Order: sequence, then structure tokens, then C-alpha cells
Amino acid sequence: MLEIGMKAPDFTLQDKDGNQVALSDFAGKKVVLYFYPRDNTPGCTRQACAFAQNYDGFKERGVEVIGISKDSAASHAKFADKHELPFILLSDPELVAIQGYDVWKEKKLYGKVSMGVVRTTYVIDENGIIEKVMPKVKPDTNAAEILAYLDGEA
Repeated sequence: MLEIGMKAPDFTLQDKDGNQVALSDFAGKKVVLYFYPRDNTPGCTRQACAFAQNYDGFKERGVEVIGISKDSAASHAKFADKHELPFILLSDPELVAIQGYDVWKEKKLYGKVSMGVVRTTYVIDENGIIEKVMPKVKPDTNAAEILAYLDGEA
């Protein structure tokens, strides 16, 4: 797990429209970078919709929201359209950022062990330094917790 005070690893990934997006594109802006397992699953949908519902609050604070999973750009496009997601979704099928941010972990489900993305959120400051790490976040409360943190309440 990356820690507070570390330089956030840069990456360049494809967004839902096929554009290349790099973390360094957002230098000078605070970024909420959240990693989630898969488009259109119940928890991931609730988390994305919570970010969408709170998106105006992030924009008012000058904060960019970026979601990353290993789903394809086409999957992200359908997911974003279906749920009217206004923020950036990046496709990481090669696990570049997912492994760079140490969120590719062994998971157990119904006694079966497999590798997958552990739902994790990072807040990265204007200088590209990690200022908050939120491992194993809850999909329903993650967005609100980050807004509270940004307002100095958490």
C-alpha cells in the first residue's frame, strides 16, 4: 500500500472515449483516485453513483474524480452512459496503475481465493503527493467521507 507523503505514481491510461489520460495532466489540481473491481456490479455501481451524486461538491472544491478498473474502455462507456457518470473512468487491463497503487490483492469469496482489485481510494494533492489513503472503502459512504475529509471534518 502506498502511504501518505509519497509521490503518486504517474500513469497514462485510456478513458471511456479512447483518449489517453495521464495523472500528470492534473498537476496543480487535487485528485480523488478511486480503484474499483468491476463495472456494473452492485457495489461498484453504488460507489460510482455516490460519486456522481456528489460530483458538484467535488467540482466546487476544484477536485477531479477519476475511477479506475481493469474493464475495457467500451465497458466504461456503457457504464458511464447507463448511470450518467460525469467523471473520468480509466481502463487498466494491463494493471499498470492497479499494481502501481498496490490494489491488486488476493481476495477470498465463498472460500475461493482469486486475485482482484481491492476497493481503495487515494486523495492526491496539487503537487502529486498522496495526502490520504482509504483502503477497503465502503461503496455507499466513500464519496461523502472524502468530501468530509476535504472540508477538514475527518
